[in-house]
Amino acid sequence: MTVSSTGSRRPVSTAPLHGSYARQHAAFPSLRIRTGPLHSGPGWVGAAALVRDASVLREMVAFDAGLGLAEYGEPLRPDVAAGFSLHRYVWPVTLAFTLPWFLERRVPRLPVDRVAINRAAGELLVRPAGFACLPDDPAAGAPGTRVVPDEPALRAELLAALTEHLTPVLAAFRPLVRRGPRTLWGIATDDVIEGLWFLGGLLGEEERAAAEVSELLPGPSDAPFVGGADFRPVESATATRTRTRVSCCLFYTVRPEEVCPTCPRVCSE
Repeated sequence: MTVSSTGSRRPVSTAPLHGSYARQHAAFPSLRIRTGPLHSGPGWVGAAALVRDASVLREMVAFDAGLGLAEYGEPLRPDVAAGFSLHRYVWPVTLAFTLPWFLERRVPRLPVDRVAINRAAGELLVRPAGFACLPDDPAAGAPGTRVVPDEPALRAELLAALTEHLTPVLAAFRPLVRRGPRTLWGIATDDVIEGLWFLGGLLGEEERAAAEVSELLPGPSDAPFVGGADFRPVESATATRTRTRVSCCLFYTVRPEEVCPTCPRVCSE
């Protein structure tokens, strides 16, 4: 047994990420992350196929185009549908990295050949290629574990693992999204920040989540990530903090009157 950063004692587990993913699913049932062998049954798409086969990627974007038509009653612009599809991939997948780091101080390595997604079911399958942890972790001696000396080193492991997974994904989406690398990494940056911020709130730890993701992504020096969390306090009955997104999700193209409150277009105006 050891004591986690949250002050609770955690046992050694034969599935070292299971606790984080179970807590996530209990707080947010719309997404389920499971560890185990990947499969390619109905509805499942391997991330490796997504980045290597343009027809698989186009099929996923078509899925989001169909959702947009059903939701808004008019077709989405092709680049907007692709941007929505990218966001709906990156937001849940990055939680598979950030939640174990946040809750257990464990950082899984999940290159694209270790992840599959079922968009219709809201499920992820991940098969980690090992994970990084701190010296006091009870799993520190387990096979495939990389022990790093301190919190800054673990943050570096998390950014490296995210970069390894996201680099080919963003490159695959780029021709369909029709935006440059900086904008694509801005989308990824926002999804990493806002995914953990959102889940931290559901888990009753929003303040710690905001503080730790701000330390993870403090600003523009974290290449290839763009910008930082940059939270600021607000006086609101429903929120204590907000931020301005690095990127615009283009939601205004389908609902101009419903611009997101964190949209950079609002700030610029």
